[in-house]
Parts: sequence; structure tokens; C-alpha cells
Amino acid sequence: MRAAALVAAGAHGVPRGRRSGRVRVRGRDEDRRLGAAELGGELGARATLVQFSTAFCAPCRATRRVLGEVAGMVPGVAHVEIDAEARLDLVRELGILRTPTVLVLDAAGRVVRQAAGQPRRADVIAALGEAV
Repeated sequence: MRAAALVAAGAHGVPRGRRSGRVRVRGRDEDRRLGAAELGGELGARATLVQFSTAFCAPCRATRRVLGEVAGMVPGVAHVEIDAEARLDLVRELGILRTPTVLVLDAAGRVVRQAAGQPRRADVIAALGEAV
């Protein structure tokens, strides 16, 4: 990810300026697969929404609500939330730079899309279209 494309984050990971992240493909993670052991939860039958959060991140709470709603609406989609501070190894490996960050995984656990910042419900549903 290019540094120029990042939005500066405040003390608690709350982005300044634009509040909603756009889902985009990350070339280096396209072939990366995550499993239940790494995620701490089971993969969805069709797709999995993985959210990296921190304790004091206000947009993380809103993101949790949006992803939970979408996972409840779409059969075979699971939502897994990961505490970024507790899983620094995975955060570093995946290049997560701020919270919330959302990964969309296909049924095999392959990272299909990634977004930083609070996503809109419509963006999440559109990103799931690539995974299912």
C-alpha cells in the first residue's frame, strides 16, 4: 500500500477527513489464505468478513454493527472480529495500518478485498459479490 494513499489517523485510529473506507483489491494479499486457527472463528460457508478493531475505536463499533447486519442478511457469510492489539503478529503480516480494517474472504479463506475505515453497508454487499 502506498503511503500517499493513507488517510492520517488520530490517537484512537479514527481517520481524519473522510470517514468511510472504500473497498479495494490489495495485490499482494490476493493469494493469502486465512483459516479458523488464525481468525479465532470459523469461516463462513460462502464468505467471511474479518474486522480488525481496537478497544477505543469509535468507528470499529459502527463497523461491527454494519458487518453483523450484512452477515445476518446473507446466508453463508460469517463475521469475525479480531482485536488488533492482541494479534500484532497477524496485523503486521497482513499490513494492517489502522482500525477498523475489513477483509473479505472467499469460502477458501482467500483475501479478496480489503478496506480501511468505516465501510458503508452497500460497499460491503458489493464486495461480497466478488467473494461468493
